[in-house]
Amino acid sequence: MEEIEIIRGIDTVWVAICAALIFQMEGGFALLEAGFIRSKNAMSIIAKVIIDIIFGGIAFYLVGFGIAYGVSNGYFAFGTGIVENAAIELTISTKLFWFIQLGFAIAAISIVSGAVAERMKLWAYAAFVVLFCAVLYPVVANWVWNPGGWLATRGFNDFAGSAAVHAMGGFAALAAAIVLGPRLGKYTEDGRIQAIPGHNLPLAAVGAFILWFGWFGFNPGSTLAAVGNWELIGTVATNTFLSSAAGGIATMIFTHFRNGKMDITMVINGVLAGLVGITAGCNVLSPNSAIIVGLIAGVLVDVAVMMIDRMKIDDPVGAIAVHGINGLWGTLAVGLFAIEGGLFTGGGGSLFVTQLIGVVAIGLFGFVTTFALFTILKVTIGIRVSREEELAGIDAASLALESYSTFE
Repeated sequence: MEEIEIIRGIDTVWVAICAALIFQMEGGFALLEAGFIRSKNAMSIIAKVIIDIIFGGIAFYLVGFGIAYGVSNGYFAFGTGIVENAAIELTISTKLFWFIQLGFAIAAISIVSGAVAERMKLWAYAAFVVLFCAVLYPVVANWVWNPGGWLATRGFNDFAGSAAVHAMGGFAALAAAIVLGPRLGKYTEDGRIQAIPGHNLPLAAVGAFILWFGWFGFNPGSTLAAVGNWELIGTVATNTFLSSAAGGIATMIFTHFRNGKMDITMVINGVLAGLVGITAGCNVLSPNSAIIVGLIAGVLVDVAVMMIDRMKIDDPVGAIAVHGINGLWGTLAVGLFAIEGGLFTGGGGSLFVTQLIGVVAIGLFGFVTTFALFTILKVTIGIRVSREEELAGIDAASLALESYSTFE
């Protein structure tokens, strides 16, 4: 009995620390997104991330966790509050398990916040956050991480959420940006793309560093226990770093040869793309494969940002490319490079097919449900601020303040 209590104590401390790191990633989202947009809207994006936490957190407690981790029928579960599921073997409190899973839920919705920056009504956004964290994300979490979920029973490997968190959030962001429409002045009538630079790139970089730091709770914390997982935790942490570093290197080289100068804003997104890409397979890939995943992610994010812009889809922070496209890539990379079962490691194509089915289902679910909900919100309460409010800035129009006061 004493040994069990020691194990539970060690595992509890480990998961609590990782859960705190994941929670603090919201500060990274806030700073990154605020820095990448104009100063007149900086506090509105802070408000959106706060909405993610407070509205999304309560919704995930009341309904979302029960749908995700109650006894599953393969697609969802019926439950409210912090339900107990005997099929999930834990050495930590169910309440602590809820708290670390809360971090994943609000991370997923925070991906959407960046894509709708500078033009969406705050109360309409809050309504979507509640629906997303109460139902949309929990359904996907049920598929992937509930022992009875249809993807879990197929052998789908998404260790920390390249698909369930990032592809889900990224393709939801794509739908949201399409329904909402671009910012005023982003695209001219003759089809030209007008750059709208962020107001504080050092702030964005600090946000990226906070996210980078938090990812070492996001991925290693998904072990949900420390005792007996020493080698696994080491593998996950190593792969997480190697892929992120490779992503930054790839973007730095790619932008240098494309533009003649490196684009440090894209390097920031390259690092994040490497992190997103390795999140699914950090437990089953070799370190060398993690570097390959990151290198491809670092180029893919830059190409995707350009393609999305050419499609006249306005994503101020590159959320769709970083999270959606690289969530897709990282999930498929498991089927290619997994040490056991990977297509390129002699395992045949079965795992790759499973990964493909899973990430396509998740991406389509995120896109279709968000498109439908945004359309309903658009024709009912409205989702976009007025032209006058957008020109003045959401901070002044909706919050009655400025991000940076002037002194005389």
